[in-house]
Amino acid sequence: MTDFLLQIWYGLIGLSIPTAIVYTLVTTHITIVSVTVYLHRHAAHRALELHPALANFFRTWLWIMTGMRTQEWVAIHRKHHALCETPEDPHSPKVVGLSEILFRGVEHYRVGITPETLDRYGKGTPDDWMERHLFSRTTAGFYGLLAVNVLLFGAVGVAVWAIQMLWIPFFAAGVINGIGHAIGYRNFEIPDAATNIVPWGILIGGEELHNNHHTYPNSAKLSVKPWEFDAGWAWIKLFSVFGLAKPLSVGPVVERVEGKTTIDMDTVWGVLNDRFRVMSDYAENVVKPLAEAEMAKADRARRGAIKRAKALLCREDKWVGERERDDIRAITESSPALATIYEKRLELTALWARRGGSGDELLRAFKSWCTEAEESGINVLRDFVSHLKSYTVPLSAQRA
Repeated sequence: MTDFLLQIWYGLIGLSIPTAIVYTLVTTHITIVSVTVYLHRHAAHRALELHPALANFFRTWLWIMTGMRTQEWVAIHRKHHALCETPEDPHSPKVVGLSEILFRGVEHYRVGITPETLDRYGKGTPDDWMERHLFSRTTAGFYGLLAVNVLLFGAVGVAVWAIQMLWIPFFAAGVINGIGHAIGYRNFEIPDAATNIVPWGILIGGEELHNNHHTYPNSAKLSVKPWEFDAGWAWIKLFSVFGLAKPLSVGPVVERVEGKTTIDMDTVWGVLNDRFRVMSDYAENVVKPLAEAEMAKADRARRGAIKRAKALLCREDKWVGERERDDIRAITESSPALATIYEKRLELTALWARRGGSGDELLRAFKSWCTEAEESGINVLRDFVSHLKSYTVPLSAQRA
């Protein structure tokens, strides 16, 4: 009896605790890769193709490690993008609070799984025999994993199993859906509150770069700056070497031709397709240098207002509070030049809203904006127009 209890405690194989730690890190990382590459970029956004063998491996692994069904996860995620930061968003910390999503994100995920949501947002997901008769009907994978862990590590295996079960609910449903909409930096001012938590997406497979993803949701690559790292993209590149993955999109299809000085419809479509990066460039190359120049010649009373110019004058209007509006008013009243570039930014942003109208009207409006910017007498604004003129649409995209 004593020997039997010892076998239960130490496991039939009895692997060491350091081995258990390595095993836990490896298995949880495979789970992260399965979520970011298969569920997120492949199934939800169609940003890449996966070989059926690899896709089925990921699907089976997720059933064992999380119990998630592809259709349910995809439907909730697509609905999140479609209704982001609204009461209908399945998991918005802006609506229900950060702590609610951070610690109870899975509950919000499960509440959001309704027949209507699955029917509207879950199309194009697997509906084969395995999905209908195995993945959707049993949680045997959960308990099979627990048995394997106990066999390998004994009582320690239960703790390993608990970590494996909590990994995705906490880091994906909690950290990404919660902190990724509340804390961090933004490369792009977009209508929702998504942020990049850190520039190195390793622990959660690149999902940390959430602002980048919400800007270009159909991109298989989530890093956009030279100093950012997307572990999921590294895995995709490795899979591609062996013919197991094929990226379909890595961002807007645009091209820049140095020395191009004309504005035509291809210029407009190029700028429109890359509008979020264009506005990021506006913040960095127009607002920032002009604010620095104004700061250098401002007295102490004005410096306090101008210091926050780059952040405030480029912020998405939806996220500007009353106090910040007062700050913007103080900034623009203290500097005619900053007032001009703020007005021009609002006008340029308004152009994007006209993209569903006549192409000729859009072209005329864009040309008018560029002419007024060039005639403003502000050098950085004139240089920015030259930058915009270099945009075009690649010939391959035109043929398509």
